Amino acid sequence: MGLGFRRQQPVGRYIVDFACPVYHLIVELDGTQHADERNLKLDAERTQYLESRGWAVLRFWNDDVLRDLEGVCAHIIATVRQMQELAK
Repeated sequence: MGLGFRRQQPVGRYIVDFACPVYHLIVELDGTQHADERNLKLDAERTQYLESRGWAVLRFWNDDVLRDLEGVCAHIIATVRQMQELAK
């Protein structure tokens, strides 16, 4: 779809895994360290910060990407299509 994702993109005080500036969409890939209580809280704060600046944030587990890359990509594309519809 030519979305132009940028890798390791600075957004405010964070560096996000992938950012699509055209749609203000961020994709974060999380490893198992993100499952502990402390990191879940930090991730929620990070997401809130990014969303407060107009970005939508999608989070996927690394394992989901490795096992179902097609499904992850389909979810990202569906999100972009929904954003396109809302922008009309």
